[in-house]
Amino acid sequence: MRKTTIGIFAALFILIVISFSASAAEKPQADFYVAPNGNDAWSGHFIEPNAQGTDGPLATLNGARDAVRRLKKQDRFDRSIRVQMREGIYHLDEPLVLTPEDSGTKTLSITYTAAPGETPRISGGVRVTGWKKSADGPTWTANVPWAKEAWYPRSLWINGRRATVARTPNEGEVLYSAGPGKPWKNRVEARKDPTVCRSFKYYENQFDPTDWTLDNACAIYYHSWTASRHGIEKIDPENRTVHFTNRSSWPIFYWGKKERFYLENFPEALDAPGEFYLDRKTGRLTYYPRADENFSPQTEAILARTDVLVRLDGNPTDDQIIENVHFEGITFEHTDWVLTRDKMMDGQAAMFLKAATIWVRGASNVTFERCEVAHTGGYAIRLEHGSKDCRVEQCHLHDLGAGGVLLGETGLSEDPRLQTERNTVSNCFIHGGGRVFQAGIGVWIGKSSHNKVLHNEICDLLYSGVSVGWSWGYAPSSAHHNDISYNHIHHLGYGQLSDMGGIYSLGISPGTQMTYNRIHDVAGLIYGGWGLYTDEGSTDIVMENNIVYRVNDGAFHQHYGRDNIVRNNLLGFSAYSGQVIRSREEKHNSFTIERNIIWCEPAPPLGKNWTNGNFVLKNNLYWRPGGESEIRFPGDKTLAQWQADGHDQGSRIADPEFKDVENFNFQLAPDSPAINLGFKPIDTSQIGLIGPNDWVAMPQKLNLPPVKLIGEE
Repeated sequence: MRKTTIGIFAALFILIVISFSASAAEKPQADFYVAPNGNDAWSGHFIEPNAQGTDGPLATLNGARDAVRRLKKQDRFDRSIRVQMREGIYHLDEPLVLTPEDSGTKTLSITYTAAPGETPRISGGVRVTGWKKSADGPTWTANVPWAKEAWYPRSLWINGRRATVARTPNEGEVLYSAGPGKPWKNRVEARKDPTVCRSFKYYENQFDPTDWTLDNACAIYYHSWTASRHGIEKIDPENRTVHFTNRSSWPIFYWGKKERFYLENFPEALDAPGEFYLDRKTGRLTYYPRADENFSPQTEAILARTDVLVRLDGNPTDDQIIENVHFEGITFEHTDWVLTRDKMMDGQAAMFLKAATIWVRGASNVTFERCEVAHTGGYAIRLEHGSKDCRVEQCHLHDLGAGGVLLGETGLSEDPRLQTERNTVSNCFIHGGGRVFQAGIGVWIGKSSHNKVLHNEICDLLYSGVSVGWSWGYAPSSAHHNDISYNHIHHLGYGQLSDMGGIYSLGISPGTQMTYNRIHDVAGLIYGGWGLYTDEGSTDIVMENNIVYRVNDGAFHQHYGRDNIVRNNLLGFSAYSGQVIRSREEKHNSFTIERNIIWCEPAPPLGKNWTNGNFVLKNNLYWRPGGESEIRFPGDKTLAQWQADGHDQGSRIADPEFKDVENFNFQLAPDSPAINLGFKPIDTSQIGLIGPNDWVAMPQKLNLPPVKLIGEE
């Protein structure tokens, strides 16, 4: 009897364990599922359709958002909610919009996530089908009837590669302007006259526009640190003048007599592989395939039809914010941009743009983790209008019409609820920017404070890597306590624009620091291409433990500012002007530069203006192969003569004894004279991407074109 009883209890125990295990195994991974084979009329509670075809996953993110809303209205929001997306492409004709009713709470979150091991793609594009080979040439054509409606697409991708809008001259080339369409004499007065910003002249034999179709044509005109876009009103062949529909911000020829331009988006320019043109009147798309594409009717061709893909829209002034919403492992791609034919499309950092693939307003604790944003018309992600404590982490942002992430705005509200602050961009790989708007920036911080930009790799942009602050001169601070650290920033500029830097700052910025950044291969066009660049009014910024090398014009450059600290950095290999540049002399202290290693090859140690003495240099180590006789200080002085004037006390000239300077390995020998001066070796192990090996190794897969510095062939 005892054995029987024990056997019965053992059997019951096993059944209970099996039942519990089965129950645990069947526990759903999410509250709602979204899949390409789903249906928004279904419950979304099942990962696959049932056998009867009556229930299963949802089909769209809009459907999932609405399902979450219904659940919350049923007062069943007593736990965090997960929406899991399956592998596949989800096309959106208009942006997904989340409002405060789609929020989590301070303790309960709503998460939209990829299924484990899968990559859902949310696309703002439409696949083009029905391609036919042209009878009289290498091009293919397809009909895009919806392009005759409200949206006129300007972005096309073939097998994931951005196609080039038909242009003259062809990609990689520019033409030089012959002068302003309306002549002007005085630079100050010209800035006040918009009529000198609306046309330019071209040289004889540059092109013949007599038979051109200019209905949708654009002119792209380079200034100094911007390139403006214009609708073309007309081209006057008799006077060789191109007239714009919208003005530029700068008078034509304001920045010199070698200003560049190109023209795009007209059928007569379609003459090179990789180019396309879309006739809006007929809806006919024409594409000239590249040699390596093996183009066929089955080739993936995507036209974008929205400039914003996801919009989170809170209203902080009514205490209606979006909070605790998260996106994980999702790809967002294929967005466009809109040509405003009557308004300026010009300005630093391309801040006029309204195109952002993900646009977040009035949000708190919204995150994007392990997401990808690619193939954009403008910026990838924009956080503004009182967005606080949001994070963009381990995201891959690439093939960007402008740049990566925008934090804040160009204005600062007096209402604290509308101030964007305390946001983080960390461990992101941002590259391939400026594909449409050359002035796009990797990470831009406007009038916004207490943000962190950490452990990112930012490269292959045509302008600055990181920009912080948006106040010119010594106005009250509107951006402070920002932390830009542990970033690898390189391959910028490529000689496309001037006045740029690896990290660029503006205005009074107490508490802002730039530390442990590695910056190299930065090249401006006519001037600039600096490493660390403190521009107008930059004040109270600490730059420490950075490694800056192979730049055009100054590893560190200060236009003007006050009381900045440049300490324990490696600065060198600037091509011309100097390794450290001081442009404007002022009555206050410009900066303190101490305990740095300054490698004076090929440019001298100090460039531009050093006559008034309102600066502090001390305990720096200078070196140039060839020794002390090759290093001259302002006024063509030796170090001893320079020190006799009261400068660079404690500094000396000596070889820092790098491990392999030819390959830019700056590890110091234990007995380096720099260490004797107080220089602390810079730990580079945490610079750039961190985390899984495959993530950290991703930048090595890029095949970046070389950055040619001044004097290099």
